[in-house]
Amino acid sequence: MSIALGAAIAVLTGIGAGIGIGMATSHACEAIARQPEAAKDIRSSMLIGCALAEATAIYGLLVAIMLIFVAK
Repeated sequence: MSIALGAAIAVLTGIGAGIGIGMATSHACEAIARQPEAAKDIRSSMLIGCALAEATAIYGLLVAIMLIFVAK
């Protein structure tokens, strides 16, 4: 029971990553609308930030899988 609860909590990192990626994309679109000439720089910075946020969610998923299948 406690392993399943720990796995569920570990998977919740996906919520934070989703919110972070959504906010980054939103603000990047607003920045590009204000300064179209800086679109390339804004886009590359946004993609790096989104990759880091997504890595956090993947680490949470990995911890959840390890809790379910390894820690018995």
